[in-house]
Amino acid sequence: MVLESLINPFTAKKHPWEMFFVGFLYNSIAIFLSLWVFEEYASLVMVFLTVMACVPFIYKTIKIEEEIDLKIKKEFVLMKEHSKVLIFLIFLFLGIMLSVAVWYVVFPSSIHQTLFNIQTDTIEKINNPLTGKAIGSFNLFLRIFSNNMKVLMFCLLFAFFYGAGAIFILTWNASVIGVAIGNLIKTNIAKITNYFSVFPLAVLRYMTHGVFEISAYFAAGLAGGIISIAVIKHEGGTKQFRKVLVNSFDMILIAILLLFVAALVEVFITPILF
Repeated sequence: MVLESLINPFTAKKHPWEMFFVGFLYNSIAIFLSLWVFEEYASLVMVFLTVMACVPFIYKTIKIEEEIDLKIKKEFVLMKEHSKVLIFLIFLFLGIMLSVAVWYVVFPSSIHQTLFNIQTDTIEKINNPLTGKAIGSFNLFLRIFSNNMKVLMFCLLFAFFYGAGAIFILTWNASVIGVAIGNLIKTNIAKITNYFSVFPLAVLRYMTHGVFEISAYFAAGLAGGIISIAVIKHEGGTKQFRKVLVNSFDMILIAILLLFVAALVEVFITPILF
């Protein structure tokens, strides 16, 4: 596959920023193909085509990380190795997200109704319960944390049952956040001179807490994928399987901690900054 040959996990670990451009390219191609071939269902097909481009790369990465789990004995060194994967996956997410945001700003409103209609509906459903009634800070924190935990569980389960399945949920989230950022830019840009100040502020508005959430989801997805491969390769009672399982549970605990921090930042810090 042409898109698959653009980069491999070893290169991505050394140059994680390249994954930003890979994600941007994957999604841009998916957007134009979905509008061209499946215009009526473009908002969903765009996500599926982006996922299809990412899956071979993600699956290779998970297989490599499962092998690393067995080779490296020191926990700190192992987590450091896994963190390299999380970094380039975050860049991949950012590339997809900003691709959606850029094309949302570039395309006219008539295309929005076709290409981004499901994402827009999702944003409205998320915002309506929060704006419909007053919610205390602590209750809002609990609601956000519990919702994020549900997403984390889906990432874990999708990765366990489908290997690289978590990338679907993360690509969907990237498309929703990208539409939210694009809409924020379009509604706040009064003249062209404001564009370069509005765009980074719109991104920061969502990524101040979002970077913790995305890191958590990718950590859970990676852990679920590694467990999935370990189930296939090793018998349940073997030393290798237990080692992989323990290391994966460590990653899941780190993911939960990151979500806790993300909820704190979203409720108590982001409103102050923006």
